[in-house]
Amino acid sequence: MYNHAPENYDCPFCRIVREIAAGGRPDSVFQDSTVTAFMSLHDPSNALGHVIIIPNGHYENIYDLPIPLAAELHACSRAVALAMKIAYPCDGVTLRQNNEPAGGQDVWHYHLHVYPRYVGDNFPRVVKTVTSEEKRAGYAKRLRAQLENRSVPDK
Repeated sequence: MYNHAPENYDCPFCRIVREIAAGGRPDSVFQDSTVTAFMSLHDPSNALGHVIIIPNGHYENIYDLPIPLAAELHACSRAVALAMKIAYPCDGVTLRQNNEPAGGQDVWHYHLHVYPRYVGDNFPRVVKTVTSEEKRAGYAKRLRAQLENRSVPDK
């Protein structure tokens, strides 16, 4: 559902899962039967050492990801975040996960970024605006209607 990978997509993250399983990647952080964590090729200059966590099976995005697997990925992100606090040591951690082109996704395999954060690092942040209670209530009403009608798939 909501997929954007081209036909016959050669997934680079599926390749990384296989390479780490074969022992061929020195940038691997963790791998078990369901998830793999490795160092990202692309670090912002103010968040060096960020990790990408992926499912070993191919799921394009959050919409395709089975809920039990999401829990395993989240548990891995927690372990990586705690390890970063000790290994780097960083002042905090940011998790980011992008879906679809408009959401910033550019590899068609679900992946979760774990960034080490430091006081004053000027890491790109979302611009914050204050939204009125009336507007927030309108958006909440629309989402509640979808959730209550069970029109949202439950994998």
